[in-house]
Amino acid sequence: MLLWPFIPFGSVLLQSALFLVAVFEFVLLIFSLSFHECAHAWVASLLGDQTARLQGRVTLNPVVHVDPIGTLLFPALVIFGPLLGFGLPFMLIGWAKPTPVITRNFKKIVRDDNLVTLAGPLANLLLVLISVGVLVVMAKTLPDGPMIVLASFLAAFRPDAMSAAHPIALLASLAIVINLSLFIFNLMPIPPLDGSRVVRNLLPYNAMQAYDRIGGWMSYLLMIFLGGFILRLFLNPALGAIYSLLLHMNGVSTTMIQ
Repeated sequence: MLLWPFIPFGSVLLQSALFLVAVFEFVLLIFSLSFHECAHAWVASLLGDQTARLQGRVTLNPVVHVDPIGTLLFPALVIFGPLLGFGLPFMLIGWAKPTPVITRNFKKIVRDDNLVTLAGPLANLLLVLISVGVLVVMAKTLPDGPMIVLASFLAAFRPDAMSAAHPIALLASLAIVINLSLFIFNLMPIPPLDGSRVVRNLLPYNAMQAYDRIGGWMSYLLMIFLGGFILRLFLNPALGAIYSLLLHMNGVSTTMIQ
């Protein structure tokens, strides 16, 4: 997700801080995409299809998962563009090289195909839960932990709150935003996203044939013009719920952080 539009920064310090956050975001996205694809490959291997394992895809090494455009070029333009004076009107999304799967190697094709498909988004959800756990632990153990954690979470969206952010808490907050975005986006029933694979497996044969014809430029248009709206529709309430959870667990009232 593109966190901030381009603004005329008033200080070198703020520019440096925002550049550091952009680097954090870029690295986190690459890792999260690699974790997503590794999960696909690992579950496929567990269920009997060794295709991805034989191609070295059961690894967190991003080199084997990187798509030059979807993992590097497009995210870099969206993340770093505002810092260079231009911004793209897109949410931050990314994609890696698809994990190869041969479904005939599965014992129960439809069930196992769905499990492999859902493994990617669920891997991103796992990273969200881990990151929330990091914030909770920091809030309970650091001096003034609740205020530091909440300020760091807000700093992921508000540049003016950057000075109060803790680097690790900010990293965890950005990981929450990125992985929650990937989780929601990949579950959309738009080919070739993971959600479309699950929907396809539920359709009768004739409907499946028609569904398979959705692709190419039509898919990209749907992702660009419809995907961003759906992502915001679910992402904003989810982030609000996490923020409320942090408030509740830390016993901080909203008036204390305004």
